This record gives sequence, C-alpha cells and structure tokens, in this order.
Amino acid sequence: MSGQSLLVPGKISPTRPVPASIPRPEYVGKDAPTPYTGPEVQDAETIEKMRIAGRIAAQAMAEAAKLIAPGVTTDELDRVAHEFMCDHGAYPSTLGYRGFPKSLCSSLNEVICHGIPDSTVLQDGDIVNLDVTAYINGVHGDNNATYLCGDVDEESRLLVERTREALNRAIKAVKPGRQINIIGRVIESYAKRFGYGVVRDFTGHGINSSFHSGLIVPHYDSPHHTTDIKPGMTFTIEPMLTLGSYDYDMWDDGWTVVTKDRKRTAQFEHTLVVTDTGAEILTLP
Repeated sequence: MSGQSLLVPGKISPTRPVPASIPRPEYVGKDAPTPYTGPEVQDAETIEKMRIAGRIAAQAMAEAAKLIAPGVTTDELDRVAHEFMCDHGAYPSTLGYRGFPKSLCSSLNEVICHGIPDSTVLQDGDIVNLDVTAYINGVHGDNNATYLCGDVDEESRLLVERTREALNRAIKAVKPGRQINIIGRVIESYAKRFGYGVVRDFTGHGINSSFHSGLIVPHYDSPHHTTDIKPGMTFTIEPMLTLGSYDYDMWDDGWTVVTKDRKRTAQFEHTLVVTDTGAEILTLP
C-alpha cells in the first residue's frame, strides 16, 4: 500500500449559498430530520421523481470527479457539485443534514465515510470517495464512487475495483421475495475472498421523500435483517470494504470516520428501485 502520511483535518470554507427559489428538505435548520412514517414501497410518480433526483446526483458527482488530480482541494470538488446541483434546481441533500456543513462527502484513503470537504489537497496516489445526494421535487437520489488520483498503488487499485464489483453483484442479487440480508451475504462472501473487512456500522438505507427512511440494508451477512424485498421499494446499497479491520474511529468533528488500523477503504453506492424481476439503478448519469 502507499506509504503516504495519514490525513489530518483541513480548514472548512464558509457555507455555500443555495438560491432561495430551490426548495429545502424539511430537516434544514433543524438538529435532526423528522422520522419517516411512510411506506418503503413507492408509487410510480415518486419513482419517476427519484429518477430525476438520481440522475442529477450522478451527474453532479461525475462533474466533481473530473477535477480529481494532485493539487486540487476537496473543497473545490464540493464547489463543483454544489453549483451543478443548484444550477439544475436541486438542493444538495447533505448540506445542513444534522449540521453537516458541505454539499458532498469527500472521503480519502483511510476515511470510511462522511469526510468533510476542506482545504485538504489531493496527493498523487490517493483514492477519493465522493458521496453526492440531490433533493428535487420532494425526493432524494444518493450515490457515491471511489476514484483514483494520479498513480495509485496496485493494492489500492484492486480494492477500488473489487468494491465496485461487490456493489454490482449485490444489485444483481436483489429480487422480489428474497430477504434484504441477501445483499450483505453476497457482498461479504465476495469480500472474504480477498481478506477485506466489510464495514458493519454504516449501512445502506431506505430513501424516498426521506433521506434515510429507517430501512437498514446491511453489507455483511446478518441473520437479523429479514425484511422481504418487494417491487417498488427504494433503497441504497453502498458497501464499504477495507484492506484491514472494519473497526473505526471518529474524528472530533463528529463526522469523519476512519479505519482504526488506518488502512485504506473504498466505497460505491447506487439508489435502486425494486422491479418485478430485479432492481433498476436510479442514479445513472
């Protein structure tokens, strides 16, 4: 693995404005969102709205990812995604969610998830996860991917490639009538072939008009998560695989989650809707 030094917090820039004409999620300005009490199965109108939100989120992430190169700050990646979503009439879902200060999560190297964009400068050999969610027409679309910055070592490159494959395999396993834990069973069995850790405490989730509906989608083989998969259900799958342990520490910012052994980690995510025969990806650019 790369011998780069471990990350330290950078300087966070002021909050970026969102035009007043763009509707906000109900949680903005509050300590926490109102608990979701609606159904996990969505109607056709909601699903169509989620296709739009998902497409904008995917496009915003792709635009930010174009800038990934040594010397670029994670704050600059945030600026690009923020402006893209606003330009397309969408609100960046993470901005103000439980106080999160930015419009995407940027998680580098040993950061599992929820890294805050700041003055950190990307280095040659980094792996960079971007997590982007867009809110428009009253619904959310959530996706993330891990990108290579410059010349990345083979061990890290394979981790990224295999984490993407773990997501792809999990999506193919989604079928009506199966239980939700089939997803984690497929991911963990694949990850174990390479000795990777599978993060347990951060999971996929139901998503619709609520950013996190309460439905939990574990990425490990859990006998306790037995919810039946039904057509019309909308949720994310977002495996986080590590080169070592899945144990973690959290920075003092209350958001940034890093592997306890400080080994590298990668993640990929899509928002899905269950169809009569499988799953449709809603976060495609």
